Amino acid sequence: MAQLFPRSADMWLRVVLFLLFGGLIALFAACVVLQRSDYRTDEGWTVDQPVPFSHEHHAGVLKIDCRYCHDNVETSAVAGLPPTHTCMSCHSQLWTGAEMLAPVRQSLAQGEPLRWNRVIELPDYVFFHHGVHVNAGVGCAECHGQVDRMPLMYKAKPLTMSGCLDCHQDPAPRLRPREAVTDMNWQYEGDRRAFGEALMRKYHVRAGNLTHCYTCHR
Repeated sequence: MAQLFPRSADMWLRVVLFLLFGGLIALFAACVVLQRSDYRTDEGWTVDQPVPFSHEHHAGVLKIDCRYCHDNVETSAVAGLPPTHTCMSCHSQLWTGAEMLAPVRQSLAQGEPLRWNRVIELPDYVFFHHGVHVNAGVGCAECHGQVDRMPLMYKAKPLTMSGCLDCHQDPAPRLRPREAVTDMNWQYEGDRRAFGEALMRKYHVRAGNLTHCYTCHR
């Protein structure tokens, strides 16, 4: 009987199957890496703004409290952005002719707010309330990083669901007194967990309710 396939056909079939299987594994690995990379999470990337506002200068050097500009952070779901007159309360006296502040002066003159671009934008299916977290003793730095060291604001952490769940499952080590929430350099020298558990009782934080789906998805 005549041989239909050459003797090398079996070898080439094995090579093709090996390359196909290896390619699928490599593609899967590449997707996993891409999903966790800063290209996907935007971690560490700055965003163009109408004015190059420096948190390092304002919050770090000048020690301006976060709540001076983000005045809704204790009561609202959103932290809020400062109206132009808040900026001009200082810059009507300081750096009055600076070219970089021309958009601020124009905003005040025309009565049009500055259009800031979001640095952190959560998906529409995620519910997050700044006021709830701040009043529970969650410091700004827990999510936003050392803002007082950022010449330009960037996303300090990926803010994934797993990261939120880590905190919701064990909030005690991440809590601090409410008066220290905006202090980027706050430290506690004693037993942080015991201190956090005491704060949970004081601020009525019930860990058992924090991992229900409806807590973050409404």
